Amino acid sequence: MSHIETLTQPTIGAALSQPGILVIDFWAPWCGPCRTMAPQLDRAARLRPQYRFAKINVDEQPTVANAFEIRSIPTLVVIRDGQVIGASPGVIAAEQLVAALDQFAAEPVTEPELREGAIR
Repeated sequence: MSHIETLTQPTIGAALSQPGILVIDFWAPWCGPCRTMAPQLDRAARLRPQYRFAKINVDEQPTVANAFEIRSIPTLVVIRDGQVIGASPGVIAAEQLVAALDQFAAEPVTEPELREGAIR
């Protein structure tokens, strides 16, 4: 059985401070597509137990949703080592999600490159 944590404003800081990949599903109970996404997230969590998965109810945690600039639900936010590295609104199949997560996990962490003339 997969473990999907429920995050709140008091617990988000601790979740973000842990190393590795964290996927947060922003959702609400009245949202039909969110209910469609739930089993996909559960399947992804079972397929990739090395990653962490969490849910945030935007109705109960509007401050957290606003901090992540969530404008539509469901939205998945992918975080690596405390930094947001991707976000995707809408329903995503578990297989697509784990493929993207595997790619994110394999990418080296690098400093952003400065383009010539970008900063003057």
